[in-house]
Amino acid sequence: MSKWSLVTKGFVKDNPTFVLVLGMCPTLATTTSAINGLEMGLATLFVLVLSNIAISALAPLVPDKVHIPVYIVVIATFVTVLQLVMQAYAPGAYATLGLFIPLIVVNCIVLGRAEAFANKNTVVDSALDGLGIGLGFTLSLTVIGLVREILGSGSAFGFKFIPGDGMLAFVMAPGAFIVLGYLMVLFNKYLKKK
Repeated sequence: MSKWSLVTKGFVKDNPTFVLVLGMCPTLATTTSAINGLEMGLATLFVLVLSNIAISALAPLVPDKVHIPVYIVVIATFVTVLQLVMQAYAPGAYATLGLFIPLIVVNCIVLGRAEAFANKNTVVDSALDGLGIGLGFTLSLTVIGLVREILGSGSAFGFKFIPGDGMLAFVMAPGAFIVLGYLMVLFNKYLKKK
């Protein structure tokens, strides 16, 4: 597999949200706006790339009996670093995302990529895989958040362009399910045409 295809497979073929249906908790909970989706996606991208690199480097040294706990400790370390950096330099984003930042530790996308890819491949390939999957996740969350924000409040990235209040249901939990469902259908129809 080429280096470029390692990155691009996370956008479409192995998109974590629309194809693999992973990470649904942050997908449904944090996408009330496009900026929230973007911030959560970038936070996950940071952890995914760094944990893939570290796990790929450590994998030959870790016995099979303890590899999952070791991977979780590695992921938790990067999540802690992310939390501290966000608290110091992006307190608004940290306050908005709140509980969902520590939950990146148990996000099945991050642990799944560690188990399925990073522990069996080189450091460079693992970094590229993490980058591709992370960018695909970020793009998915941003698109879901953008659709919900446009329909729910008539704005995009906080800029109001449709007068009125919009449809409140789209910024609440039912709207997340509706938007996700329709976007999954469109995404998978696109994949079948390819």
